[in-house]
Amino acid sequence: MKKILLLGYGNPDREDDGVAWHILRELTARMGLSAPDSYEDDFPEDPQVDFAFHLQLTPEMAEEIAQYEYVCFVDAHTGDIPEEVRLIEVESDFQRSPLTHHLTPQSLMSICEAIYKRKPKAMLLSTRGYKFQFTRALSAQTALLIPQAAEMILNRLNIENMPINVMS
Repeated sequence: MKKILLLGYGNPDREDDGVAWHILRELTARMGLSAPDSYEDDFPEDPQVDFAFHLQLTPEMAEEIAQYEYVCFVDAHTGDIPEEVRLIEVESDFQRSPLTHHLTPQSLMSICEAIYKRKPKAMLLSTRGYKFQFTRALSAQTALLIPQAAEMILNRLNIENMPINVMS
């Protein structure tokens, strides 16, 4: 069984909505891995941690998620959360959405548990997005939150103490 999946999602063409890709890129750099140049490029391979970035969560991802011990979802939020960067546990809870293409981490975990009879430990890191225009560049306010977001993930998953290629 694989150890950790860091799963970012959002639209990098909509400014801060793509912050998850930038956070995953920061994490690869901190782990001493080569960071991809574009969200369309593959992330580097590591024996303990897998990276994935998607435009949105889909039910088909449950099969992959079931193969891990830990899953960390990474996404942007629009300010409806009081903290600029927040890391919470994710439980299985199927949630209906009025948007037919929208799936929450909680719903995806529920699908994983129902179909594959596995429920990895899961968490969601949400980072504040301030602007959602049509550009690949992050707003200055959101860009400043990337180091804090990466640090929260590293600390929670204790990645720095794993026997992987981590830079000090």
